[in-house]
Amino acid sequence: MHPVDQLCTNCGLCCDSTLFADTELRPEDDAKQLAQLGLTITKKGRRKLAFAQPCACFDGKYCKIYQDRPTQCRLFECGLLKRTGAGKMNVDTALKTISEAKTLANKVRALLRACGLNPEEKALIHSYSEAMSQPIDLSHGDEAAVLHGQLMQAFGDLMKLLEKEFLQ
Repeated sequence: MHPVDQLCTNCGLCCDSTLFADTELRPEDDAKQLAQLGLTITKKGRRKLAFAQPCACFDGKYCKIYQDRPTQCRLFECGLLKRTGAGKMNVDTALKTISEAKTLANKVRALLRACGLNPEEKALIHSYSEAMSQPIDLSHGDEAAVLHGQLMQAFGDLMKLLEKEFLQ
């Protein structure tokens, strides 16, 4: 069995906004067709087009437009997939790393919800930035400050793991 079949369907971090805030289209992508398939295409800068994460076509396990997905989606291989495909990491180790990353991402999302945000509506980094830019109300004790500290720690732990294992 190919590592894609084993890892990607257990992961989805590249589609659920954990790894990326958006995905740029390439010149060979048909933006109109992709929009008809369910992606919300937006301008990114003056000349680039992209679709926001979390991807509207990702159902939590599978891509609903897999055969017609954008070029960037076809080409992307995370560090785990590369190392597993090259025989430098076994599938079980990669699956454990995916599980750890998902646990950390879920912790960050839970803390964002505790801050009054809905992290499923936009990219994880955007929700985190919004939470961290809110003033901390200390009039009712230090609970809000503690929550922000926990969020900073959890997000830092997640980013460290993503950079080490997925983005290399």
